[in-house]
Amino acid sequence: MKWNESTLGAVVDDDGGTIQTGPFGSQLHQHEYRPEGVPVIMPKDISDGRVSAESVARVSEQTANRLARHKLHVGAIVLPRRGEIAKRAFIDQAQEDWLCGTGCLKIELAAHGRILPEFLYYYMEQHAAIRWLEQHAVGTTMLNLNTEIVGDLPVRYPNLDVQREIVRTLESYKELIENNRRRIALLEQAARLLYEEWFVRFRFPGHEHVKKVNGLPVGWKRPTLGEYAPFQYGKALREDQRADGDVPVYGSSGRVGTHNKPFVDEPGIIVGRKGNVGAVYFSEVPFWPIDTTYYIDNENVSRFLFYALQRLQFINTDVAVPGLNRGFAHSRELIVPTDPILSQYEEKVAPPFSMAKLLERQNTQLQAARDLLLPRLMSGEVEV
Repeated sequence: MKWNESTLGAVVDDDGGTIQTGPFGSQLHQHEYRPEGVPVIMPKDISDGRVSAESVARVSEQTANRLARHKLHVGAIVLPRRGEIAKRAFIDQAQEDWLCGTGCLKIELAAHGRILPEFLYYYMEQHAAIRWLEQHAVGTTMLNLNTEIVGDLPVRYPNLDVQREIVRTLESYKELIENNRRRIALLEQAARLLYEEWFVRFRFPGHEHVKKVNGLPVGWKRPTLGEYAPFQYGKALREDQRADGDVPVYGSSGRVGTHNKPFVDEPGIIVGRKGNVGAVYFSEVPFWPIDTTYYIDNENVSRFLFYALQRLQFINTDVAVPGLNRGFAHSRELIVPTDPILSQYEEKVAPPFSMAKLLERQNTQLQAARDLLLPRLMSGEVEV
């Protein structure tokens, strides 16, 4: 079977698509962001091939219309143009008409072109394609892409029918992984709702017989975060420094890769320090938190603390780059129950989180199988 060879830029230009950067600082100012409005995708919002809407910035409809050339359509691929350039997200119906934000770059193929958007997304997921972009990016301390570099990316592609079959094969893995993610989310939601019932509404077992003093059940405390579970600084670990292994590597946007040895030798909690400020993650296994994060690994690490941190009001304390000041974070107060109530809660949530851990392990195995198959499909070595 014949596979065509070209560059991404040539295909895009010939078919009438576009490769375009998001607005620069002079086009979109800080004061234009709003609590509600049209979402603007930044590099921090891209993780695991998707866009997270939890911390996405927004602008008014008027501002979005002014920046209409940066609107995204179904099938677009968005990637950071600096920093973690290996990340990318495929835009689906839910992100139609969102904006490609500052620090990002979008690729939009023609509706009836030679390459399917889904095929290109998976093609760019290959280690070889990622490595090519990293090798041709400019900059030493931080990798940078531009439209010319991305346009020079070599691409190989079969006819559209074969592309559809390749996409269908890879999508089957994606569907299994997404189903597991949804099940994990439901399990975590159940534990979160129980946390709110016991520790926010104070309807814990036996609450009817416990008096309150200064608004808290007797025996409960209000320590500061610094007293109860102080933050430690993560350590830098560039992608090109990571070795093959199964130790999770965490950044402020969540899990960003793996390594062959941990920086923290026990389970712990990770908190976003730069970028996705205040985002909270729990690692059941030894892990490596990079320098955009804080971590907690003391004796108070628990599911209770995980949900308590999610309710704290962490405010951006760095105007130029979103950041979380350690001293400020340590000054926040927690509400901590008595040891018996805390133990009961941990016992209650242990079974669902054991199931979630099993599902996460399945997803790791599915991802590994897909990653082995991906380059063989894209080279034509495995026919569909």
